Amino acid sequence: MYNGFFGFKEDPFNLSPDPAFLYRSSQHEEALANLIYGVQSRKGFIVLTGEVGTGKTTMLECLRDYLEQAGVEFAFVFNSRINSDQFFEMIAYDLDLRCARTSKTEVLFALNQLLIQQANEGRTSVLIVDEAHNLDWDVLEEIRLLGNLENPRIGKLLQIILSGQPELDRKLDAPNLRQLKQRIVLRCSLQPLTLKESSEYIESRLAHCGVPNQTIFPEPVLAEIHLRTQGIPRLINAVCDNLLLNAFAVESKTITVDMIEEVSRDMRLEWPGRRLNRVRGQSEFEPTISSRGE
Repeated sequence: MYNGFFGFKEDPFNLSPDPAFLYRSSQHEEALANLIYGVQSRKGFIVLTGEVGTGKTTMLECLRDYLEQAGVEFAFVFNSRINSDQFFEMIAYDLDLRCARTSKTEVLFALNQLLIQQANEGRTSVLIVDEAHNLDWDVLEEIRLLGNLENPRIGKLLQIILSGQPELDRKLDAPNLRQLKQRIVLRCSLQPLTLKESSEYIESRLAHCGVPNQTIFPEPVLAEIHLRTQGIPRLINAVCDNLLLNAFAVESKTITVDMIEEVSRDMRLEWPGRRLNRVRGQSEFEPTISSRGE
């Protein structure tokens, strides 16, 4: 709606994960490099964790792009609210296994055959599980057993990437999953963005859409957006999208703190200092612009 008004080639703050918009902060570069290294080096189990909205799915989309370009076979389990039978059925469909996909035994035989064939050709295969913190215990145990598929000469035949919220780490600490935990070779963690990173994140998305050296979001506004979103990329996208819509409605090409106040109310945002301001008798949504870097 507002793209023509601001001169954007496309929506800069679309909520859908898009590798083309990847903001390459040091932690995102490191996480992606670790994922690719783990696959290339046949490390077996890799875990990616981060709070809601920190960009885990975008990382996985970038990894999928790499795997497709490299011709690596992979299965992507995006719905983790499944039982063991459904888990094997999803793997069979994604890898296009020639077997009775509702039979766990036949899926395992076909999978093992595919992995051996790939290994003999000097290639590997990957299993990616998103939202892995929701997996049932028995599904996690099945995943652990898949990690036993290996060759003494080649190593792990299936590279398994588990991605989820911090609850996944706590789940893996459970005594009944200690065997799985011991098999995890690489761990990556995504943290919220700092003030500097949040500003660069917003500016990089605007530049990608055709507006470099932007003046739409003044520096104090960038700082306030970071404070109220706590550096969570998904929240930053939602807030910025709403701000641009509000600015378009009043025909303003500059975002103001007053606009942030309105968006904060509409989105029911919570941030450090908001309740403190109430106690001190200040307005519920009084600006709390901060110059801190974290």
